[in-house]
Amino acid sequence: GMTGTAKSEEEELINIYNMRVYCIPTNRPLARIDDNDQIYLSKSEKYNAIVEKVAEIHSTKQPVLIGTVSIDISIALSAMLKRKGIPHQVLNAIEDANEALIISKAGNLGAVTIATNMAGRGTDIKLEEGCAQLGGLAVIGTEKHESRRIDDQLKGRSGRQGDPGYTCFYSSFEDDLVVRYSSDNTRDLISEFDEKT
Repeated sequence: GMTGTAKSEEEELINIYNMRVYCIPTNRPLARIDDNDQIYLSKSEKYNAIVEKVAEIHSTKQPVLIGTVSIDISIALSAMLKRKGIPHQVLNAIEDANEALIISKAGNLGAVTIATNMAGRGTDIKLEEGCAQLGGLAVIGTEKHESRRIDDQLKGRSGRQGDPGYTCFYSSFEDDLVVRYSSDNTRDLISEFDEKT
């Protein structure tokens, strides 16, 4: 089989199926910009920063896809975007009847789409005319997943077939993944940052 995200899971594929993973070069050179992760102390600071970033990108009419890990987060972000006056579509299990249609339009000029856990996989997001000049599809991840493969799937929605694109993940010290795997050193570091702010 073929997939764009198996390399990070190679060890598991070898152990379970005794299958190696080989990387085949992309059909066209990758033009996507993968920005450094943005890290915040609290979830509220993180979500405010995401909304500000989306507003900044949306003001240029560059399309934005926001990837969330849960329906609750997609609903909360939708409410924040409404308060900011940013029109958008929400794609989650509640809206599954229109999934393909919503995700297919995520590359349109000025589109802002919130998708839960990569809803809409299997539907190609084509850039509308003029979007490539604006930087292509901007993908914002609201937090890291336990599996790097899922993060890679989200990133892979942007910059397809040599198109330009942009991706950035936002995290906070309150995210479930960070809390679950944090050590005493991490908690001390958080406290130190908290005292300085």
